Amino acid sequence: MKVKRIEKRLLVDMVVQRLRETIERSGLSAGQQLPSEPELAAQLGVSRTVLREAISRLQTIGLVTVRRGLGTYVAESNDLENCANLIRTAMTLSSRELLRFMELREAIEIYSARHAAQIITDAQADELETLCAKMESEQMDHYEAMRLDFQFHLKIVEIMGNELMVRILQMIQEFVLEGMRRTTPRPRQRLFSRTAHMAIVQALRAHDPDAAQAAVVAHMDVLRRRLQEADSEKGK
Repeated sequence: MKVKRIEKRLLVDMVVQRLRETIERSGLSAGQQLPSEPELAAQLGVSRTVLREAISRLQTIGLVTVRRGLGTYVAESNDLENCANLIRTAMTLSSRELLRFMELREAIEIYSARHAAQIITDAQADELETLCAKMESEQMDHYEAMRLDFQFHLKIVEIMGNELMVRILQMIQEFVLEGMRRTTPRPRQRLFSRTAHMAIVQALRAHDPDAAQAAVVAHMDVLRRRLQEADSEKGK
């Protein structure tokens, strides 16, 4: 008899959901501290590695704040309900619906890449290359690599300098990450990913708007195809 292995990703998703529900039901207010990492891991019955990934994901969407050396705290109350609704929505959207967010992301990133190519400095290009190297490191955790992946793309928008577009991309961050979670193979195809991201960096460094746009479009085409395939598989 063979029993299908429970993926680590599913455990992390379950912990994220459980913590979110607990924070909502407990009526915790902004600034209140959650139990310590060992205590939470014991209560949830998961490893500290799984817990850390879940906490990191909750921090990414603004549901909790991690203060180094002090612990994990509930985020500002005026953002709490919106963040909780955001993660709940992202996890339940179909791949077809996530494609709409990807199309918005693509429009922002194409525009940003073209303009960033005209003004990027060597130091900024070096920073993008460093992010690329970090996300594709053999030692990098799967989910942390996806968060660095998002930061890579966000950085290009920041370089372009339109604060409104930066804020929009930050607002849809959880939907972008959910799309990544559904389309990023495990183990991560590091060589393929590095090639795609470095093509963007090289075009930006060369101050070539057309090449930068082409590199972004090629990258997004792969993500679009994978989301479409995921939607087709679900429909079977």
